Amino acid sequence: MEVFNSATEAIKQGGTRRGANMGILRVDHPDILEFIECKRALDEPGVALFKLVEGRLPTADAATVRRALLDRQISNFNISVAVTDAFMRAVADDGEYDLIAPHTGLAAGRLRARDVFDRIVHSAWESGDPGVVFIDQVNRGPANPTPALGVVEATNPCGEQPLYANEACNLGSLNLAQFLVGSPGSPAVDWTELRESVRLGIRFLDDVIEANPFPLPEIDACVKANRRVGLGVMGWADLLLHLGVPYDSEQAVELAGEVMKAVNEAARDATEKLAEERGAFPNWARSIYADGKPRRNATVTTIAPTGTISMIAGCSSGIEPLFAIAYSHVAGERRLTFVNPVFEEAGRTAGFLTPAVREGVLKRGTVRGVAGIPDEVRRVFVTAHEVAPEWHIRHQAAFQGQTDNGVSKTINLRHDATEEEVRRAYLLAYESGCLGITVYRDGCKGVQVLNAGLVETPAPAPVAPAVARPAVKRRPVKVRGTTTLVHTPVGRAYVTVNEDSDGAPLEVFVTVGKSGSDIIADAEAIGRLISFALRAEASQAPRERLRGIARDLTGIGGSRSLGLGADRVRSLADGIARVLFEYLGERGPDAAAVAPGMGPAADLCPTCGNATFVMEEGCKKCHSCGHSEC
Repeated sequence: MEVFNSATEAIKQGGTRRGANMGILRVDHPDILEFIECKRALDEPGVALFKLVEGRLPTADAATVRRALLDRQISNFNISVAVTDAFMRAVADDGEYDLIAPHTGLAAGRLRARDVFDRIVHSAWESGDPGVVFIDQVNRGPANPTPALGVVEATNPCGEQPLYANEACNLGSLNLAQFLVGSPGSPAVDWTELRESVRLGIRFLDDVIEANPFPLPEIDACVKANRRVGLGVMGWADLLLHLGVPYDSEQAVELAGEVMKAVNEAARDATEKLAEERGAFPNWARSIYADGKPRRNATVTTIAPTGTISMIAGCSSGIEPLFAIAYSHVAGERRLTFVNPVFEEAGRTAGFLTPAVREGVLKRGTVRGVAGIPDEVRRVFVTAHEVAPEWHIRHQAAFQGQTDNGVSKTINLRHDATEEEVRRAYLLAYESGCLGITVYRDGCKGVQVLNAGLVETPAPAPVAPAVARPAVKRRPVKVRGTTTLVHTPVGRAYVTVNEDSDGAPLEVFVTVGKSGSDIIADAEAIGRLISFALRAEASQAPRERLRGIARDLTGIGGSRSLGLGADRVRSLADGIARVLFEYLGERGPDAAAVAPGMGPAADLCPTCGNATFVMEEGCKKCHSCGHSEC
């Protein structure tokens, strides 16, 4: 994996877009325990580098370095465990299962299934990896339409497309929000237009197979032998909003099954008609459809990630709920606000979209906690972290039941979600017939994760300072302090101010977002510089130095701010300054508390720099410029 990861790092897609790989290992492979934690274990160079800093830095700083090394190590891989039915039965029965050597087919040991399952759950809760592929469910359904040719062992990088060796993805999506008829007060799904668009979509995807210049003859032969295509949907959340149906409702789950059933049936009808016109796929006689009508394509439906194309189409991603109702972009004196158009339309129609309501939604990103919004509107406009995990999975299962291949879906969890919630999500996904599951706990790559497995060691004796360098106060092994939450344009920031034995400020740590990101790197740098200034010898007392630092940080502006007037936080640095003044018991320039209840934090986009880079459908997607990474 490290070799392929390095190759992917060197060879970008088109020279600009980062590549992605999927690493899948069967749960009965002898290396399974190492694989589960492979994105939590350093290689030899990483261990050597980490030992250089361990003990020389505060625990949180050393942990940040370790997490950054891990993220760089296998950054171009998603990983999933291929879980079998036998393993899931062993988990239920609290039994053991055999490990099978892949080269000999012989037993190579035994493990307690629940111990392995617990490791998968813990690692996924901690870092989002690994995902799970229910490999037997993949192979006994339409995702493997030619079982006589062998079993499916792997998928594409986002997990929704099971493939044989040398097969390729060929995917497309329909924007469901475009299939509405009726008056604004009584909208309905245009089933006739939806089915017609499906038929066109299947024809175009089949054309792609002929037009595509495959790079290797083996790929050309394998793709054309089965002619797999996967037509899916996006704009699902938008459709529900137009219909006034809450995402977390029985009505939404039932409609999901109806919509995808219509898509799947129309797609199968289209591929049968194409077979009459163009001929069946070559492996049709050896497929599960050999006793029925000939088909042009072995599979016809897949729900793929739509990070980029949904931005182009101006609709919500795949079958995900909305990540936020609103956000803003500030550049200098220009402030651009983005509010969900369906929400704005509902607000204007019902008359509740006052300037105060609009600003309240912009500040929080959601309608939660904003006064003046009718309860029925509040109920419909729910966002990803306001939806319980069970509803996420029920939506995925409803679409999966009417889809040949897999369904791309991220089960977004709140930051305070427990390992037990992850465990229940995995079990429910298996019981519901999903082909796989990916969970992502908001902020799961923060400092508490980085500290896992690290042993705190006393700091070594300080090296004598150089003549030109001021002496730096030695950090005690144990200190006391306070941590304050402040909401900033780049998400929730946790600012810790530690004190020495005399009660004077000694050091500051700042934690924002996910490890390895630009946000946490900037936060770490600010904290280190403040800490150095506090611990260096100077004529000013530490509190006076901290007051000067807070004054200098106040008012620093970035590309985006949060709030208005006295509530406005212009940047991460500005938010830190507010916390420092609060620690000093003072009110700094423009200081005011930021209202709680904001939506989940987002990362900085590497393309446009806005803090609108979020995890959806197993990929990271920028809601400002459309940049996406898988």
